[in-house]
Amino acid sequence: MLPVCRVASLQDSTSYMSIQRFPLAAIQQVRQYIQHALIVDADKQSQVWVGLDDVDDVPEPESLDDLSGVFTFGGLSPEEIAAPQTRAHWSISTVNPAAALLKLPGLRLKPDWRLVSYLYRDGESRAGLVFALPAELATTAQLAESLGTSESFKQPPAPAGALADVMEAIDGDRSTVSFLVASIFDRELREFGANGHFRNWTHHRLIDSVPAQVKWQWQTEQPKDLAPKTKVMPDGQALVEFFTCRVSGGVGIYRHVDQYPAAQYKPKRLNKLLATVQR
Repeated sequence: MLPVCRVASLQDSTSYMSIQRFPLAAIQQVRQYIQHALIVDADKQSQVWVGLDDVDDVPEPESLDDLSGVFTFGGLSPEEIAAPQTRAHWSISTVNPAAALLKLPGLRLKPDWRLVSYLYRDGESRAGLVFALPAELATTAQLAESLGTSESFKQPPAPAGALADVMEAIDGDRSTVSFLVASIFDRELREFGANGHFRNWTHHRLIDSVPAQVKWQWQTEQPKDLAPKTKVMPDGQALVEFFTCRVSGGVGIYRHVDQYPAAQYKPKRLNKLLATVQR
């Protein structure tokens, strides 16, 4: 579990009210935790295999920083790590994206499904993809088969049996907090493994008020309430709304609205630019 003191503010906000607002700091910490769980680096690539069944045996972390290496699986030999990779290529990643779900409030992976990941490397540039597969198709041999036709970034792997949207494999308790966490998890998955010009969501900072450092030119009416919030309808549908400030590659304030159908965690996503820096 996440450290209790870190998650309490989120969990305490969950109630039977139809609309819930959440502390920005708590959502930021959840995002940081997910980023740590999905981190890609040479140290993690060299770790020994840790399967999902073995995760419960790992000592409880003391802080978010301690979570960074708990959940990776797979491993490359020292020779593979040291070998220069000059040709752009896709490869199977050793990171298990589903590991983050084990400690996120309200969310879980559906039974008999697995999340698998691939990495694309081109010199120092890197991007990634995450797929949801039936457990019987998530073997290394099956994943490797899809690499045969993946010769460029525009020809990514397409493993057999993968769902069209990873979030179709996600389930939860339908609590208000679960939908907000799902929206953050979804966006972090889509940015998995990326650096440099492959990044987009990484440049967005969660906000609950308009940054005062610059003057803004609003393209629509300025919202009065920027707090992260969730609304659950009587029919089981849910709406999530939160705001970000993009700090690089076109500074702006964005509104993000995700609409979740009843009994699903695959949302319809709306990301709308509201304001740019006044020139």
